[in-house]
Order: sequence, then structure tokens, then C-alpha cells
Amino acid sequence: MYKNEILEEIYQYREEYARSFQYDLRAIFNDLQNKQTAHKDRLVKLPIQRWSNQKFPRC
Repeated sequence: MYKNEILEEIYQYREEYARSFQYDLRAIFNDLQNKQTAHKDRLVKLPIQRWSNQKFPRC
């Protein structure tokens, strides 16, 4: 099977990050939320698209 080095690096980082919180999803969520709050200038806020009685666009 083909190995993608970039994906392997991402998977390794994700594993290390989860291990640092003992795989506690609540702790991971709180950490990510704190990082988001600390760096509000780096966030992109997109407008909400509402669909009402319209057909969804085809993908």
C-alpha cells in the first residue's frame, strides 16, 4: 500500500497530542477551545448559509 509521508506525520502528531491528554476528549476539547480564544485574530468566520424550501445544490 502507498504511504503518504505527510499524512503519516499528521497521524503521529495527532497521536502524540491525544496521548498528552490521556485520550480524554473533554480535556482535548477544552485545550482547543482555549487556543481558539487565545488566537481570535487567526480565525475565519464565514456567514451561515440557510436553505429554505430550495433544492440543495448538486455536488
